[in-house]
Amino acid sequence: MNLDDFSDLIQRPDSGVRRDAEERRERLVVPPRALGRLDELGEWLSAAQASVPVKPIERPRVVLFAGDHGVAELGVSGRAAGTAHQLVRATLDGESAAAVLARRLGASVRIVDAGLDCDPSLLPDEVVRHRVRRGSGRIDVENALTTEEAEQAVRLGMAIADEEADSGTDLVVLGDLSVGGTTAAAVLIAALCGTDASVVTGRGGAGIDDLAWMRKCAAIRDSLRRARPVLGDQLELLATVGGADLAAATGFLLQCAVRRLPVILDGVVSAACALVGQRAAFRAPDWWLAGQLSGEPGQAKALDRLAMNPLLDQGVSVGEGTGALLALPLVQAAAALAAELPERAESDSGDTD
Repeated sequence: MNLDDFSDLIQRPDSGVRRDAEERRERLVVPPRALGRLDELGEWLSAAQASVPVKPIERPRVVLFAGDHGVAELGVSGRAAGTAHQLVRATLDGESAAAVLARRLGASVRIVDAGLDCDPSLLPDEVVRHRVRRGSGRIDVENALTTEEAEQAVRLGMAIADEEADSGTDLVVLGDLSVGGTTAAAVLIAALCGTDASVVTGRGGAGIDDLAWMRKCAAIRDSLRRARPVLGDQLELLATVGGADLAAATGFLLQCAVRRLPVILDGVVSAACALVGQRAAFRAPDWWLAGQLSGEPGQAKALDRLAMNPLLDQGVSVGEGTGALLALPLVQAAAALAAELPERAESDSGDTD
């Protein structure tokens, strides 16, 4: 598998449809630019859907890729290594922040175990049946995955994207359920942006003290040394310093772009996967939105490289798709306004004070 092949498969959203959407927006009763960024969102959705007026967002779906990372053994996370299955269980039981928001917003949730380090019997079969391996390697001293496992994980993400597109999902909220995932994400971002470990090291979703931050920074520094020699091959990069969940999310994002399925990104993990995806297919980010700015320095670095302007800045760092879910009502509002506001009568000037 060569991820660069996606570059030939992915096209940008229809520019002709976007121009038609912009022209229609000029004719609506609410003056142009009066709705701020909602106008831009509505036009982007029209182009993504190839539809004027835009269709309402009726079947949003939260997709969460789950995995444990061996680097968590170094004490770089606020959670104990190998406990990501507890995050999965809380979400399944409706007790996580993401689960509460998804329930309120009418978005169904799908969890995919790409690399949890737990007995599969602890979780439902629909969660664990796709598992690539049990946990990912400790990336500061060993590869996260074999090349074959990385390809399997990417293909898993592609298959999930196809299933969502075929089932009628019209917008995806992408998130992760991981322990150690922000460390692997920071390594990917630092490697692809050519920066140092200290620039991308954050406190993670569970929060860590200064000593843990220093351990995390050192782990990212050591992992970066292993990442730089394989920068020319995105699949090898994911195998070396990524993980099964990150590789699956990358394949998912790329295949969503192939299938013309819009995605809202959550925090630093999904931003890292988007950065890998951009390296493989430069048009792919046109299908993705940055939901919110989490406060993680690595995410800000990645979004700057992706030229993405987050919809919200709430500093939500819990992960699990929570921040992206907060942005979902904005996207739905943009679609509703673009679709349902009437056009001005020809005699109206459209001027308002």
